[in-house]
Amino acid sequence: MRFYNHKYRYKNDNNLLTTNNMRNICFYFQIHQPLRLKRYRFFEIGQDHYYYDDFQTEDKIRTLVEQSYLTANRTISEMIRSSNGKFKCAFSISGIALEQLEQYAPEVIDSFKELANTGSVEFLGETYAHSLSSIYDTNEFESQIKAHADKIESLFGQRPTAFRNSELIYSDEIGEIISKAGFKVMLLDEAKHILGWKSPNFVYNHSYISKLKLLIRNQKLSDDIAFRFSHNNWHDYPLTAEKFIGWLADMPENEKIINLWMSYESFGLYQPAFTGIFDFLKALPYHAMEQKMSFVTPTEAAKKNESAGAITIPYPISWAGHEKDLSPWTGNDLQQEALNKLYAVGERVRLCQDKALQHDWLMLQSTDHFRYMSHKDAAGTNYDNAYEAFMNYMNVLADFLERVDYQYPTNIENEELNELLKTIHNQDNEIEELQAEVKKLKARKVKSSEA
Repeated sequence: MRFYNHKYRYKNDNNLLTTNNMRNICFYFQIHQPLRLKRYRFFEIGQDHYYYDDFQTEDKIRTLVEQSYLTANRTISEMIRSSNGKFKCAFSISGIALEQLEQYAPEVIDSFKELANTGSVEFLGETYAHSLSSIYDTNEFESQIKAHADKIESLFGQRPTAFRNSELIYSDEIGEIISKAGFKVMLLDEAKHILGWKSPNFVYNHSYISKLKLLIRNQKLSDDIAFRFSHNNWHDYPLTAEKFIGWLADMPENEKIINLWMSYESFGLYQPAFTGIFDFLKALPYHAMEQKMSFVTPTEAAKKNESAGAITIPYPISWAGHEKDLSPWTGNDLQQEALNKLYAVGERVRLCQDKALQHDWLMLQSTDHFRYMSHKDAAGTNYDNAYEAFMNYMNVLADFLERVDYQYPTNIENEELNELLKTIHNQDNEIEELQAEVKKLKARKVKSSEA
């Protein structure tokens, strides 16, 4: 096997490639962008049912495509090709992000299809809308899991077997739902108050469902790449691939899996190309294989490594901040008010056949809208403050709720509404069957007259 890039070359050396006791490196990259809401005023409620700032949405996507996604995909493709498929990684791309890429940057979708065809890339399952449905609405959570898996399969020919929830939110209850949905692996973040003395560099399993394997992000090493790489005041600056792999090589011998997970925007946006981030990435496989390390996808990591034991997580955790809790999205009264009003109509929206209403329902669930209402973490917002974000969202939500109520009035109980819709659906089916029978009879009549 040979590996070429600007500086590195692999030689045929079987000792570099295979051993059952190899340390495994598991890369996964997240891509999600919400549809940006336009400035929606109170007097527009009931008058304007289009909620999105298309210019801002397209501008953000094009910036990411040009500065990050395309160059990063070319880099990953080169790493896979030049390492003869030995470099492997995974992607978690929300359904909302996929829709935007299809509309504004189809060339990125094509490049992901090329990566899928290499056999070295795994696409993870997640919620279609990058939503908080796992906390607020189990039926919606299950619906979005299926919708996202269908989308991934239709685009990339893979049915996800590993699951990454929005914001790496996880609990025992959520894990149970994921296991019942057919997934074998779930990803979660390193939370010190959960792991205690345990290392993230092992495979674990669900507290009472042993077949569901759990992979845990190595927070420090992931953030060294994603956030600290170009900080010249960091004590480990500059970070080279050789130095980084050296850290991994110095870890205890029994720690066999290093999970390095980060936003894909880390490559090209958070760490611009001039910092050398893409050269750093390209050099990793060379130094890793020199140290007899291999690259695996999350599903492969779970298969290759035995569980070190069960992890019990009774309350939801995420990958946010030091607390690893849900406070960036649910931590104040504004956020809770918006979330409770939104998810109160979930059952009615799922009963309806209005495609525009259902699409808006998904778009309004993105976690970003609620993070913009946070008093402590509102990264990426174009609002002046949390209250402004809340008011704009609530104006949009008020119009959305009016549309739901117009079709399915709140004075009709959900069960009653469901029965009415079933009756209508059955009548439609009966009409279709009768129309088909009429066509058959007409066809027979034509044949008999011709005879």
